[in-house]
Amino acid sequence: MDTQKLLHCVLCYFLLSLLAGNTGKPWPSWKYPYGITFPGKPAGRFSDGRVLTDYVAKFVGVRSPIPYRWRKYGIPLLKYGMNFAYGGTGVFQTIYPGPNMTTQIDTFQHLITDNVFTIKDLQSSVALVTLSGNDYAYIASRGGSARGIQSFILKVVKQLAVNLKNIHGLGVKKVAVAALQPLGCLPGSTAMASFRQCNGTVNLLVNYHNLLLEKAVAKLNNETNDSPFHILDLYASFMFVFDNNGKIPGSRKFENPLKPCCFGISSDYKCGNVDESGVKKYTVCEDPKSAFFWDGAHPTQEGWSAVYSALQPNLEHLY
Repeated sequence: MDTQKLLHCVLCYFLLSLLAGNTGKPWPSWKYPYGITFPGKPAGRFSDGRVLTDYVAKFVGVRSPIPYRWRKYGIPLLKYGMNFAYGGTGVFQTIYPGPNMTTQIDTFQHLITDNVFTIKDLQSSVALVTLSGNDYAYIASRGGSARGIQSFILKVVKQLAVNLKNIHGLGVKKVAVAALQPLGCLPGSTAMASFRQCNGTVNLLVNYHNLLLEKAVAKLNNETNDSPFHILDLYASFMFVFDNNGKIPGSRKFENPLKPCCFGISSDYKCGNVDESGVKKYTVCEDPKSAFFWDGAHPTQEGWSAVYSALQPNLEHLY
């Protein structure tokens, strides 16, 4: 696995990022208390520490790929691949003005044209594509109805399938795409239920997205000789952790899996928010390891570790 590379085209849920990607320092992920578990200070990850992509990179035998915006300062690290993530972006344009997935893939193609990555590199590489719901959050924020979002899901998955095919067409041997996690179980969806119950309506829409994605990936594999496309079932992995809380080998028992460790003192504030005088407008639990969720949308390091443990059998095809 020493020659295998993990090339990230990773997107995010709502306006927050899964990892230390290309999002700049004005974002909350670069402010305290993010990163307090690892690396001990804010580093761009929307968590207290490591996130899923850190674990996946380790699984395939490489270090976490460097962000695209740091490429000129980390040339020796290019052998571990590259991360094209921008927090808040989607398949289409969202409320965040960063590059959408198509533009991220175009950036990747430019690096290939410039011989930063060779055809030989690509043939021993895995592309990890994660769409985490920003497109749907954007439509919902504009007053979209459940029925309207349902029809929009068709457009999102159709474009996602085009993007997956384009990545493979550039020469990447294997393309892994994440199914949507249960968005109805994120703290932002469960707050009204005192973090005790998932939002079933939201999860029905998520399941519809995942069903369409499954069909789209099956179609792509039928059209390709080596069946290079694979789904990482984040939905099942999240739900497995919730349903087997504390029973996963090596995983801790979470006090209340749906309750975040870091959250605002009211609905007007979020994790990391301070007022004009610098006074904190959020609270942090005593032990982040006791919480599955870190903030309103993202797991803690311990939460991601549990998800990774549940997802691990699904990763074998990356070899």
